[in-house]
Amino acid sequence: MIIAIDGPVGSGKSTIAKLVAQKLGFTYIDTGAMYRAVALKIIKTKTPLKVSEIVKMMENTKIDLVQTEEGLKVYLDGEDVTEEIRTEDVAKLASQIARYGEIRKRLVQFQRKLGERAGNVVIEGRDTGTVIFPNAELKIYLTASPEERARRRYEQLKEKGFNVPFEHLVEKIRERDKMDMERKESPLKPAEDSVIIDTTDKTIDEVVEIIINLAKERMKKS
Repeated sequence: MIIAIDGPVGSGKSTIAKLVAQKLGFTYIDTGAMYRAVALKIIKTKTPLKVSEIVKMMENTKIDLVQTEEGLKVYLDGEDVTEEIRTEDVAKLASQIARYGEIRKRLVQFQRKLGERAGNVVIEGRDTGTVIFPNAELKIYLTASPEERARRRYEQLKEKGFNVPFEHLVEKIRERDKMDMERKESPLKPAEDSVIIDTTDKTIDEVVEIIINLAKERMKKS
């Protein structure tokens, strides 16, 4: 069974997908981490922002997602970059390169292979239900207000010792939404058969329970 979870930045995709996978005993795949890993390598290698140059760089790039007791680890060319890929600069560049069809095409191929190998999967990130696994048995689209998503990000950054103005985060989230929804290549949108869940006034546990119940219903029918 494949559960595809999509939605805008800050909607809780990663946290919820990890918990759903853990409770169901499924493999968790974070597609956004792959784009971030490519973005990080562009920054580190100072690769020009041209599709041909980035694709060339990707031919000599190895990205591994490894499930550990501490959670999902992301390795870029053998180096653990789990924390490095979570910066604002990397996130912004990842969103930028995701607009390029050739880059998406290469990463989608890799993501499909991962999913097919794993069998039972919770896959999270952009286009999971519309492009990567259009035949997924369960498609979830998580959303929340920009203010709530900014609040969550603010709390995360605060825990890590960063002090970023709340209004700045709201503005950045609105910018990111606009960029993701208006891009020509695979714009952010729910699949026609997605179950849309607004997480603004829901706890993480409540959303996880909703998804697990939906998954069990689909399993009974199959």
